[in-house]
Amino acid sequence: MTATATVVDLERLSRRFGDVPAVDDLTFGVAHGELFGLVGPDGAGKTTTLRMLAGVLRPTSGDARLNGVSVRRDPERVKHDIAYMSQRFGLYTDLTVLENLHFYADLYRVPRRERAERLDRLFGFSNLGPFSHRLAGQLSGGMKQKLGLSCALIHQPDILLLDEPTFGVDPISRRDLWLIVHDMVAAGTTAIVSTSYMDEAERFDRLALLHTGRLLALDTPDALMRSVAGAIIEVRLPRPREARALAMSHPAVTRAALFGDRLHLTVPTADVAPVLEAHFAAAGQPVTEIQVIPPSLEDVFIERIGEAASS
Repeated sequence: MTATATVVDLERLSRRFGDVPAVDDLTFGVAHGELFGLVGPDGAGKTTTLRMLAGVLRPTSGDARLNGVSVRRDPERVKHDIAYMSQRFGLYTDLTVLENLHFYADLYRVPRRERAERLDRLFGFSNLGPFSHRLAGQLSGGMKQKLGLSCALIHQPDILLLDEPTFGVDPISRRDLWLIVHDMVAAGTTAIVSTSYMDEAERFDRLALLHTGRLLALDTPDALMRSVAGAIIEVRLPRPREARALAMSHPAVTRAALFGDRLHLTVPTADVAPVLEAHFAAAGQPVTEIQVIPPSLEDVFIERIGEAASS
């Protein structure tokens, strides 16, 4: 992605709920036409950050500017240029798909003469055309998400804020939702999308890794994965939870993380794999598979959490 002017700028943006810092001192910019990710587990501060950017939650301190408009000083004006799709987007279940779209078109004051073209485009993205007269309450979860996204896009916003749009959605609908988002970004929309799915994080042009409201890392997915120090060895064995402590007892292992029935071991060099296999076997943990793998974003996240905890 070529460098361009930022359209979203966070400046020490913070929000506390009582004594709990939900978002803590976030500073970064998002470029025009960028697909930007807020990535982290539940409680990382993703939703709170998006709510502040959308002008629906006031920062405790700091500020953010969207197209130069301050969310702190002028939150209502911020809403003119954005579409914000929360985790519980406000569809009207007793209205049809088409009636929901027209309702949001009225809400955003979309001129009548422009609606037919916009609806055709949205139906082309979402494949909701055959269901235009179905009540929204009778749609599947994935179709409701696509309708919610279509309603958010009806006024062709400059900036799109999406809070975990694929959460709980079936794989096909997940793919369709991402196709819609990618098409909008290709047309020049700036999108900030939150997700807790690390496999989705590789879709972003850049991403912010968040943990307990703080910024752990900010870069492209490729750069973040290249930043992992050492090599990653993936090990499969019968009792991986027990084996994690055993792995950490070996001097070559700097980090051991559990991934289902596998362990990801961070080591200085890949050539220690046979030594580790012998280490497990000697302790009664025979290895069923061992291989060197490229670092994933999960590996990056675990490494950065460890660094933050030790600093």
